[in-house]
Amino acid sequence: MEQPKYIKGGEFLIRSISPQEIFTPEDFTEEHRLIAKAATEFVTGEVLPVAEDIEEKKEGLVPGLLRKAGELGFLSGDIAEEYGGQDLDKVSVILLMENLSRGGGSFMAAYSVHTGVGILPIALFGNQDQKIRYLPKLGTGEFIGAYALTEPDAGSDALNAKTTATLSPDGRYYILNGQKQFITNAGIADTFVTYAKVNREKFTAFIVEKAFEGVSLDEEENKMGMRGSSTRGVIFTNVKVPVENLLGEIGRGHTVALNVLNIARFTLGAGCLGGSKKALQEAVTYAKQRIQFGRPIAEFGLIKQKIGEMAIRTFIMESMIYRTAGLTDLILRHIDHHAEDVGIQMARGVEEYNIEDSINKIFCSEMAGYVADEAVQIYGGYGYVHEYPAERGYRDSRISRIVEGTNEINRLLIMDMLIKRAMKNRLPVFDAAQEVTNELPTLQPKVQTDDEKLSMQKEMVGMSKRIALMVTGAAVQKYGVKLAEEQEIVGLISDMAIEVFAMESGLLRALKTMERFGDEKSQIQKTMVKVFVNDSFGRITSFAKQAFSAIADPDALRTQLSVLEKLARYTPVNTVMLRREIADAVIKAGEYPF
Repeated sequence: MEQPKYIKGGEFLIRSISPQEIFTPEDFTEEHRLIAKAATEFVTGEVLPVAEDIEEKKEGLVPGLLRKAGELGFLSGDIAEEYGGQDLDKVSVILLMENLSRGGGSFMAAYSVHTGVGILPIALFGNQDQKIRYLPKLGTGEFIGAYALTEPDAGSDALNAKTTATLSPDGRYYILNGQKQFITNAGIADTFVTYAKVNREKFTAFIVEKAFEGVSLDEEENKMGMRGSSTRGVIFTNVKVPVENLLGEIGRGHTVALNVLNIARFTLGAGCLGGSKKALQEAVTYAKQRIQFGRPIAEFGLIKQKIGEMAIRTFIMESMIYRTAGLTDLILRHIDHHAEDVGIQMARGVEEYNIEDSINKIFCSEMAGYVADEAVQIYGGYGYVHEYPAERGYRDSRISRIVEGTNEINRLLIMDMLIKRAMKNRLPVFDAAQEVTNELPTLQPKVQTDDEKLSMQKEMVGMSKRIALMVTGAAVQKYGVKLAEEQEIVGLISDMAIEVFAMESGLLRALKTMERFGDEKSQIQKTMVKVFVNDSFGRITSFAKQAFSAIADPDALRTQLSVLEKLARYTPVNTVMLRREIADAVIKAGEYPF
């Protein structure tokens, strides 16, 4: 049987992708739109009216909201129908995450942990008995899930966990001893997916119920943001976990953890997207109402510059997130959902895009931080006051750059995964880098002037890929297997890959919209792409210069910079005018315009 064709993870860096190969928000079906509408109505009707009570941790409020969400099917998108779930496509799951995140950071934290790392390990790696026992209850909110991985001395280095699991003499239980830290939902959870070392060496996953004797909690953490979510330490003291609750295989806990974290990174990006749209809308509303020097501050150029850039970065986020969701759906569509190992097959499918997942996590968390920061600036002094939404949004956004693997760890992972795939011949990165090197003597930009077909932007994206590959090839040639130790250079190459995926995602979306709906409906998208690609291309050039300066000796550096200058030659667009056009459209709409 012929294998279905799909874009490989990381392949965006080494070949040209067409607009028809990606999914965009303009491709939403009527069912997708209904899901988004239902989630928005739930947030508006149930969550936002009690936002202050959530922040004050009113007892029973968040669990009650999660149960109401469960009644509407919002908790069971990733649960198979045979266990009472919705079994939704990934686009729908992302739509739920994006729209429910508008309920604020505290509710989003509880919801995302429960539906993500609280449910997915069991949905993907649980056996039939575990799925029957836990998934129906987790899907309705009768049980609330949490994920206990981090320890006081094992954060990013999760495999250094000290928690132990020892088989009881009668072989019926594993006795868990240890401590977990910073566990979201700990105070409201009924189940914990956690990790311990069997015989002090085999890192293994377990399902632990809070009701098990020996499970206790530390006090609530007094956090900077997401203050209404529960975050506590979890202590295991001679906890007797039935052997039936061992999740996956002994010594294969890392397989469970890494696959689940890949998905969590991707969905976290959707939460950042929803938060950014909310922050943009609130900032625009305020800017239209705030009168200074006799007119609304929304009319001032420097405020328009902020609004325009906030909208551009939100557009790029949205394009990346739904592009990745569409890719994931395409690869999962061909899996036999009735197979005994369907969960493991799905985990393998999701693993294909772990490079893109890390890219989305980094980009969206950092852009959400930018949007939240600019919202505070637009509010001025009021943005620093607790009673105004910008203050809370700013605090809540900060954690996104830390959870699900810090952005520093994810930058290292991007390059690590690219190199590993190249070494295994899964992705011909080295061949592509060599091809670029071979064509350098005759290579130069074909288009250097702007037009309405985005011809120059296509050329700039293609050149950006070549620049990234040229730097990658030079780094691998110099350092070989020791490249991982050169973290600053690895980070620069990963930043180039992030910029390439971001600029290409926006470009392909605008081209697809233009082909389908014509110039008028695609005009603002095209304008956003022109600004973002212009600025992103400059950043990529800067990253390349920094990397070459660290890699090359003086003679080689002169040659490399000369080649780079030739590849990076282009005519800048008028970003001042274009940002103003974008801001005017956003201000007129009163919100994110798509």
